[in-house]
Amino acid sequence: MKSVTNDQQAVDVLRKLASEHTLSLKGAQIRRSSSRFCLGVEHGDYNGTELFGVGTDRFIWMAYKPNGTKKMRLFSGNFPSDGLIEFELGSVPPPKSSQIADTWGRFPYGVEYILRREGYKLTQGMDAVLYGNIPGGGMSRSASLTLNLILSILDVNGIQESDTMKIVDLAQAVENDYIGSPCGKLDQIMILFAKEGMGTHYRPSDRSIVYVPLGKGAPEFRIVVLDTGTVRPGLEKSTYKLRRAECEDMVQKAKAAGFSINCLADIRDEGLYQKIRSRFEREVPHLVSRMTYIYKAQKRFYEMLEAWKKGDIRKVGRIFREDGIGLRDEYVISGPELETMCDIARTVPGVLGERMLGGGDKGAAGALVLAEDADRLKQAVETAYPRSRPDYADRFAVHTCKVVEGIAVLKETL
Repeated sequence: MKSVTNDQQAVDVLRKLASEHTLSLKGAQIRRSSSRFCLGVEHGDYNGTELFGVGTDRFIWMAYKPNGTKKMRLFSGNFPSDGLIEFELGSVPPPKSSQIADTWGRFPYGVEYILRREGYKLTQGMDAVLYGNIPGGGMSRSASLTLNLILSILDVNGIQESDTMKIVDLAQAVENDYIGSPCGKLDQIMILFAKEGMGTHYRPSDRSIVYVPLGKGAPEFRIVVLDTGTVRPGLEKSTYKLRRAECEDMVQKAKAAGFSINCLADIRDEGLYQKIRSRFEREVPHLVSRMTYIYKAQKRFYEMLEAWKKGDIRKVGRIFREDGIGLRDEYVISGPELETMCDIARTVPGVLGERMLGGGDKGAAGALVLAEDADRLKQAVETAYPRSRPDYADRFAVHTCKVVEGIAVLKETL
């Protein structure tokens, strides 16, 4: 498959896929869903923190059309060996079963299952073809796919969900309850609500979204995603699952000891943090380390948010770097290839900050870099990374991204 970098190229690929697999998609609607870049707090969603990030211009494009039957028929150009995913509405494999473990079809299966479970009346099947250029790991490909499927299946069934945050809940349920991935809501929120040129600030206390423009006078910068070429097996099979369990364990131990908290984000006061740390640092030092990352990351979060509002992108980058060190040393969620990317980026003048992205272990790192130095970063990675990680010399990639709308329906049809 040729490299796809824009909507027109994507439409051409979708037309070719529809023709090759005899799917009736003439005049089909095309929905595009973005990737995301989290500025804070990475791994904060399931710990109860506020969140901030942007949508980025790596996408999944899906052409879809009702087919007049109760059958779903979907083909992904990214996973051609899986063939045509075909099933009747109301008849999908059981959740978390071996039948779904190794196919991308677990996502449309899961969307149908969760929508039906939550009382949505699905009577119309659809034909669809998909293609995406989101790297696997670090930019939330699974959340982008799940959101695209939910919105498209609701559309063909004539269902409008007025509560946009409900779509986030549904997407999380697909991954948590059907697939078995213990993800939070960061990825879904940052994609579904993303606006071009804006940062998205999520407040879990009232489930509200605030759009935050970058302050005037900010130097022109780029978001660069550094794909290590490694394959992350999914959150359900990664260190992410262990870290989430550790954080929950820390909360339960603290509550049992009489501390009034419901999540790690409740530990905002220095005195409370020190009391819990003193009580448990000898008994469970690794859990205290996870708590320490969240505690410090929350303090950094509000500094970063104010810096963004003022256009102080250099400070945003510095905090992004500090957060990466915390993820590496206190949360211990990074990986060797991710840190190689960070080490390289850190040597390049104009790079303001860098860290691993997403669930951890494998996947991609990210950097904030002054616009005039983005090519220099790309060249440095292309020179140094293959030398350090020769096993991935033909698989790594550098993606220079813009801040974009999270969900869009193209004017052009198939």
